[in-house]
Amino acid sequence: MVTILYPTDFSEVSKKALLECIPKIVSTFGEDSKLILLHVVDITMVNIEAPALMEVDKRDLDRLANFIREMGINVETVVRIGIPSLEISEVAKEENVNLIVIPSKGQNILRQMLLGSTASNLARITRKPVLILRYEVEDGKIKSLQECSNIFERPLVALDLSECSEKIIKNIRNLPEVKEAILFHVVDYGKVEELEANINNAKKALSEYGKLLPWKIKVEIQAGIASRGIIGAAINNVATLVVIGKKGKSILKELLLGSTAERVIRDCRLPTLLIPCD
Repeated sequence: MVTILYPTDFSEVSKKALLECIPKIVSTFGEDSKLILLHVVDITMVNIEAPALMEVDKRDLDRLANFIREMGINVETVVRIGIPSLEISEVAKEENVNLIVIPSKGQNILRQMLLGSTASNLARITRKPVLILRYEVEDGKIKSLQECSNIFERPLVALDLSECSEKIIKNIRNLPEVKEAILFHVVDYGKVEELEANINNAKKALSEYGKLLPWKIKVEIQAGIASRGIIGAAINNVATLVVIGKKGKSILKELLLGSTAERVIRDCRLPTLLIPCD
């Protein structure tokens, strides 16, 4: 059974993703999949009446859950009080969830990361895969940037050929409804005279990784800047999802300096699946 955790703050983008996208994602994992709806009362934003607020939020969360149940989805609800990113990570661990799904909105993701938003803090600390859905505001309306029913159909899987790549492959083997996966690597290392050899070695490595996956596989190599290559290749290959690893121990340093994962999260308009590598 696959268990998916969806934290909601009751914002408009969160409700839109929950009602329009989450049921489709859960359904792709099969009838025995389960959805956990979580709301965290932010302890830094409330006063001593937090318990009363929890009761109100529990009623609101249960109302949302009822809408989802009517779609045939198995749903549970949890309300906690604390620091949202920490509580989300803790619930994910307690419930042994397979996937956390969170929406992102607009063009301020980098700013949110540097200031410490719930979503970015969660991505840093959790040891569970995190699927980031993409939304933007257009003419005052929230617009989804993905087709939720086929998110897993054609993933572009970015691999750096380190031990992290092995963990990514292991984590994605059970993604549902994949028709073809693009295994992608950017050669952004070595001397110019070593480029051809490095490309050939990378092709061989990706081909070996491809043998571990149960789908049709396409291998693609580029030379250049990793983040640009990943986003460009995702567009050129009409990918429905970008999969990339994140190394939690040094991610704050990487975020401040501009890591490949951070740049992809910031600039990519496709849903992004972050796989923890530590």
